[in-house]
Amino acid sequence: MFLVSMLLLFVAACAAGWLLVFPSGRDLAGMALMRFARDIDRAWHGANAQGAQGLLSVWRALRRQGQRAPHVARRHPWLTCGCAALVLMPPLLALLLAGRAELPGVPAPDHAVNEQVAELLRGERLIAPTPLPPAVFTTAEVTLVRPQLASANRNWDLLDPDFTQRLLMVFKVMRDQYGYEMVLLEGYRSPERQNELADAGGHVTNARAFQSWHQFGLAGDCAFLRNGKVVISEKDPWAMRGYELYGQVAEAAGLTWGGRWKMMDFGHVELRTRRR
Repeated sequence: MFLVSMLLLFVAACAAGWLLVFPSGRDLAGMALMRFARDIDRAWHGANAQGAQGLLSVWRALRRQGQRAPHVARRHPWLTCGCAALVLMPPLLALLLAGRAELPGVPAPDHAVNEQVAELLRGERLIAPTPLPPAVFTTAEVTLVRPQLASANRNWDLLDPDFTQRLLMVFKVMRDQYGYEMVLLEGYRSPERQNELADAGGHVTNARAFQSWHQFGLAGDCAFLRNGKVVISEKDPWAMRGYELYGQVAEAAGLTWGGRWKMMDFGHVELRTRRR
């Protein structure tokens, strides 16, 4: 809408400049307006006098004016081409030269290249791990931090294939390079569950249905597995060191890490695409 408004303003400025600089242009425009007004006035009076036949006359008058435009263009080709160039070139140049816009206050970090991630992205296909027993996600320690985790969906098949491979790469690098075993807490999230979590308060999530990448299978909440137990607590130094490494590896894999947000979500990663 902004581009259209600027285009209309530019056209009006060009027309005004042409009328001011070229006296012949003013004469031509004045004659055209007078002729047009005369035709419309004649047709209007005819419409009042003849009813439906008069309306047909109005339509014919308007069509005659439209048919004169090609004649003017043929009579003044260079002037027509110049006006067209003045009108079309600025918006075309703006579209061709415009760079990618970034949201204010969200700088694009310069992530270091992780060689293992780069190698995995070049071809190896990873398989989702074997599901853990549901009881692992309902211990007192886990429930204290994530009370609604028991009903979360952890089905890897419901996630976007590209996102799945990137997240599995992150899991592999975390295990092979840093010794952290990771687990998916929640992947796909239905719109109904998203609204339920939003209703629980801003400390859980501010996103409602279809405002989260979870609804598109492009987000996952993850944590660590230590001695067979899920570790989520941010008060655990071992876990916090893991989250820091997890964020670095996830970003190297092209994912967005929630640990950089104002409302930090250390276990959350998402793959932002054009689907939204």
